[in-house]
Amino acid sequence: MPTTRSSARRTETSSPAPSNSTTGSKRKAADASPPSASKKGRRGAPKKQKTIEDTMPDSKDYETQGDEDIEMENAVLEAEKKENGELAKDQPSSDDQPEEPKAETSAANGDDTQQKEPSKTEDTKDVKPQANGGAETNTSTTEGDAVEKSAAREESTPSSILEKGIIYFFFRGRVGIDEPSDVNDIARSYIVLRPIPHGAKLGEGPMGDDGKNRVLALPKKVLPTSPNDRFMVFVDKANSNVEDIKKNFLAASDYTTKTAGTRHTPPAAPIGEGIYAITTTGRESHLAYILTLPSEISDVQKDIGLRQRGSFIASVKNPQHEGPANAQLPEGPKFPHEILDEFRSLRWGPLQPKHLDYENAQFLLIGHKDALGKATEPQGQDQKENKDEPKEEMEKLEHEDEIRVEHLKGDDAVYEDLTTSAKDYPKLQTTW
Repeated sequence: MPTTRSSARRTETSSPAPSNSTTGSKRKAADASPPSASKKGRRGAPKKQKTIEDTMPDSKDYETQGDEDIEMENAVLEAEKKENGELAKDQPSSDDQPEEPKAETSAANGDDTQQKEPSKTEDTKDVKPQANGGAETNTSTTEGDAVEKSAAREESTPSSILEKGIIYFFFRGRVGIDEPSDVNDIARSYIVLRPIPHGAKLGEGPMGDDGKNRVLALPKKVLPTSPNDRFMVFVDKANSNVEDIKKNFLAASDYTTKTAGTRHTPPAAPIGEGIYAITTTGRESHLAYILTLPSEISDVQKDIGLRQRGSFIASVKNPQHEGPANAQLPEGPKFPHEILDEFRSLRWGPLQPKHLDYENAQFLLIGHKDALGKATEPQGQDQKENKDEPKEEMEKLEHEDEIRVEHLKGDDAVYEDLTTSAKDYPKLQTTW
């Protein structure tokens, strides 16, 4: 059974190369028919259709694009959605349509009350450290059981970290498959983010529930591992409490179909836990993470694209620019006018924490070659103010999380955080 890493491995900065097993990430180009010899006026071969990689933001020239509009070619996106099954929500096939489907999302369950605009108190802003001239360096206040606010930590945390917290990685098997044997047996993968205050540190005990948890869905099922990988992600649930996550996300479900009778959807299985940070390096935003569990990545993590340390460029989609009808979510995010105005006429923008507080917000993850390097580059103003480097703060947080997890029975920490019994759910998966 996987255990946490010892503190002697804090300085580890590399990890096994991730597997390139990204099932369903390649597309077959449509064969172009040659021009007919009996028809005149057609010269040369037909134009080659652009791939989605040609039209998405590129990691090499991303910083130099400036205000250049980045357009996703509708026909290519539509083909990719069809081929890889990137539907808005998980649905049974047309030959096995349930009489009363119980889907994983609130929209599929017909719960119109789940989609709501966050209140002002729930909206996560770009938090920046505030100078504290007092001498309360040893004073801390508790935000739940494990989260502690610290004046000293607030002072040292760089402003380039827009948000930090605990991250969990899950996947769910296809209908009727409780124990997936490879990526093909996975219906969808998920990321759960549990943000904590900008100046907070982690103490002992499980995480408290502040109702600001987010569930992110990965239709591709795997994470991008190189700059050539550009995968869409959407916010499945925003501002959720732990009870909602357990009931509508973790738990198994059964439904009845006209053709196959009762079908079983397996519970979601954890494959990783750690800490994360959303960082800014100027024009770009990044989602970076360090795993605490498992202590060493194995086949499952490699196939999903997880590393011991990893990061992605993260770009949010402007919902005012619609794609093809069959590639859209049932509803777009209910961004307020202030957020929509920030896009101007651009189709993409740097991801900010506040975007993740709106269900159905879509954003693009682009893989990095290195682990944390680009995502944790120190920024000039933070260096002038003698702030810690982003990487230092992340390593501090991960060390605190390792100690916390060790006191929560190791792998069971995921379920301790979610206030549920580990015996009722799958163990942390490391092998197929």
